[in-house]
Amino acid sequence: MKTRHVNLPYGDTELGVNIPEENLIGVYSPEEVPPVSDVRAEVQRALENPIGSGRLDELAKGKKKVVIVADDNTRLTPTDLILPPVLDALNAAEVPDSAITLIIALGTHRFMTEEEILKKFGTEVVNRIQIKNHPFRDQDKLVDLGTTENGTKIMINREVYDADFVIGVGSIVPHHIPGFAGGSKIIQPGVSGEDTTAETHLLSVRAPRSYLGVLENPVREELDSIAKKVGLHIIFNTVLNRYGEVVEAFFGDVEAAFRKGVERSKKVFSVNIPKAADIVVSSSHPCDIEFWQAHKTLYPSDLAVREQGIIIIVTPCYEGVAMTHDDILEVTGESSVRLREMVERGEVKDRVAAALAIAWAQVKERETVFIVSDGIDKRTADKLGFIHFPGVQEALDEALRRKGSDAGITVLTHAADMLPVLG
Repeated sequence: MKTRHVNLPYGDTELGVNIPEENLIGVYSPEEVPPVSDVRAEVQRALENPIGSGRLDELAKGKKKVVIVADDNTRLTPTDLILPPVLDALNAAEVPDSAITLIIALGTHRFMTEEEILKKFGTEVVNRIQIKNHPFRDQDKLVDLGTTENGTKIMINREVYDADFVIGVGSIVPHHIPGFAGGSKIIQPGVSGEDTTAETHLLSVRAPRSYLGVLENPVREELDSIAKKVGLHIIFNTVLNRYGEVVEAFFGDVEAAFRKGVERSKKVFSVNIPKAADIVVSSSHPCDIEFWQAHKTLYPSDLAVREQGIIIIVTPCYEGVAMTHDDILEVTGESSVRLREMVERGEVKDRVAAALAIAWAQVKERETVFIVSDGIDKRTADKLGFIHFPGVQEALDEALRRKGSDAGITVLTHAADMLPVLG
């Protein structure tokens, strides 16, 4: 039988698998889009050509306390290259570096270390402005802004709310909760309290499938509403290629610039697949740190596979399942119906974790999930409701045994950031 050898990204290395050619539907990756030749020049171009707003050096004039909210090291946004021109524009508006603070939009992720902060934001930025992790569990550092029209409680980082000018910096990629990351997502969950994040995450799993790639949806409406109430004035978003290189930058109005960026993001991350597969083999790259990030692999795979098919997740998960949600394994064995009941009855302490557990359960109730991971052992995989394999080849061989010798196979090389489009 003739086979094709396929290498899958696996952290800083690759794992190979041999796939029968007669079974292979295709190997799919985000578009091979060339990056801009000079990132700082692209940043400057975006700043000088705002979308739906004035220029930064005009908007920031007279501001006494500016806060930049920027994504953390679970994202590839090259903030070390983006922020110096942004700081220069603020200086041109007579806002000194001493009046600027950067809050890392951790959501409910762990704090970044000093070494990670230096790598992510660069020596120049670290030396120019104060940088702080978002203390999402410290109620004294949050402010209560009431609720949205939909009833979501709004708890927000006090420093962000107290600023008289707020800039959001991040990247736009397909995302299973609000459709696409970017825009107002830098505020919620970025600098929100856990209760706020729990409510928007639970809102996302009221639908039977994720909102991956769906621009207009209830969660995005909620995020935009929260960002308006908090006072997010402007955003600087990038669209990256599969290597984390800048393809295009977008600066301006929170909603207008974001939606313009989504158009570009779709062209990079959408992949046309002729038909659903019986087996989908998916690498989590670049979301490899822990399963709290790598789980994003599930939703593109869910779109690409037939119901009752098999998803094979290939992910290193260096830090295990979830550093700041380590009790999630207590509930991941439950059905989506049971989990919803537990949330409604107040039986779950960590409602953010419960929301993701529901999302995972919804996928597992449609498909079987195999996992190949050095960071997640068999015992942990069992608790997650996945079947653990020591290697990709072993997982694929077992999937073929279960689904039959004529099973169709699709490979997603960077699944966590991909948007499969069938037909």
